[in-house]
Amino acid sequence: MSLVCRYLQHRLSLTVSELYSCSRFTHLWTADKNHDRSKFGSRFELSCKVGVFVRSQHCTALRSQLEMNDFCISIPKAGGYDVLTQLPLTDGDSSCGAQTKLFNIPDEEHVVVAVHATGVNYADICIRWGVYSSAKEYVGWPITPGFEFSGKVVEVGAKCGDDIAVGDEVIGLSLFGGYSTRVRVPARYLFKRPDTLSMNQAAALPCVAITAYYAIYELVHPRPNATVLIHSAAGGVGGMLVQMCKIAQCHVVGVVGSSHKVQAAKDLGCDEVIDKSTEELWRRCEQLQPRGFKAIFDANGSTVGESYKHLVPGGKLVVYGFHSYFPREGGRLGMMEMLKLGVEYLRSPSFTPLEMVSANKSVLAFNLSYLFDELDLLREAMNTIFQWLEKKQLRMPPVEAIPLDQVAEAHRRLESGKTVGKLVLVTSAAAAATADGDDQVKTEEVDVTPEPAATAAAEGTVEETKADE
Repeated sequence: MSLVCRYLQHRLSLTVSELYSCSRFTHLWTADKNHDRSKFGSRFELSCKVGVFVRSQHCTALRSQLEMNDFCISIPKAGGYDVLTQLPLTDGDSSCGAQTKLFNIPDEEHVVVAVHATGVNYADICIRWGVYSSAKEYVGWPITPGFEFSGKVVEVGAKCGDDIAVGDEVIGLSLFGGYSTRVRVPARYLFKRPDTLSMNQAAALPCVAITAYYAIYELVHPRPNATVLIHSAAGGVGGMLVQMCKIAQCHVVGVVGSSHKVQAAKDLGCDEVIDKSTEELWRRCEQLQPRGFKAIFDANGSTVGESYKHLVPGGKLVVYGFHSYFPREGGRLGMMEMLKLGVEYLRSPSFTPLEMVSANKSVLAFNLSYLFDELDLLREAMNTIFQWLEKKQLRMPPVEAIPLDQVAEAHRRLESGKTVGKLVLVTSAAAAATADGDDQVKTEEVDVTPEPAATAAAEGTVEETKADE
């Protein structure tokens, strides 16, 4: 393709994957490519590159008794399950997210949390594969994944205020760094754990709930009685989308990929459920809604083109992932997997502004990791979600707990696309002490035979839980 054609394509058309990966929030890092990393100091480099942060001298050391075998999960390079490495934390070290550097948050405003559980999201797998855009922009290798966690506060910075204290049980958001027994995080990204949630449920909540909230209430703004289509309706994000759309008084059609997920989708509130394993998806959609849908929520990738076609005039397509582009087994992106990824990327539909104006349709895409500077939005979303939980308008998906030192098994399970609800990783202390009802801790063996590292050539394109095929 000539330079002129490339320029015209850039100016007049955006692929869905570009819409998803690129965001107005990327200026936080890319606006100054010639920045001087040395100004952040060696301690920050340690936290950002390895996932370990030496305990700040500004933190008040009000520490409860902790286990001596603290560790985090570090990924030194792109690859399969074998690159998930346990890195010991010694002398009070903690993992730390990238938001500390991005937003220049002082040491005195940080809190250290002894982690009970950390949520597992499909983005974590893409980080391991080396295809997650914000991980490459903000951290690089090595990296400790993990966006959400629950636990107990053990240290409080001198300027954290009176709203947080040692012993508080909290829910935390971190821009990476959550796969750890100890996390150091700015106090502003912590929320008191409500009594309606167990510790395991608390760790499973933020990413799926905020993703659904943002998609519905910030992007779509559905009116009552609007008919919407939700792909992967029995998954973590899908289940939240279903419930929140019902709160917004929408008529919800859910899509699942296998028969054993149909009842789960109905229980979440779907008015109609389409089982792709037994009926043709788009034919059934046309029977249910001949004119199309007011909004469609899609994280598949392969269905994006047809989803756009099945919008009514004035309809909105929300894209938050491309899960079907990636393998469901094997744990790594080898040569064939990378070739498939390249082919799928080239086949991604393009939407020109002229065509969208003529069709009166919109394509909206986002990546949750680029929203960490929207603190007011994050806190508004979490507070609203807590209210819905208290009023029993919203309920948590099933939560399955796996020990942190068996993270490879959790990744294998999520990649398979067979999970219902959410997986969390629990620390050894949590596994020994937890009695959270349905939050059962399962221990399984997984083959982590060393495999060649995958090439980190593709751009980040996936968010949240594995979508149904």
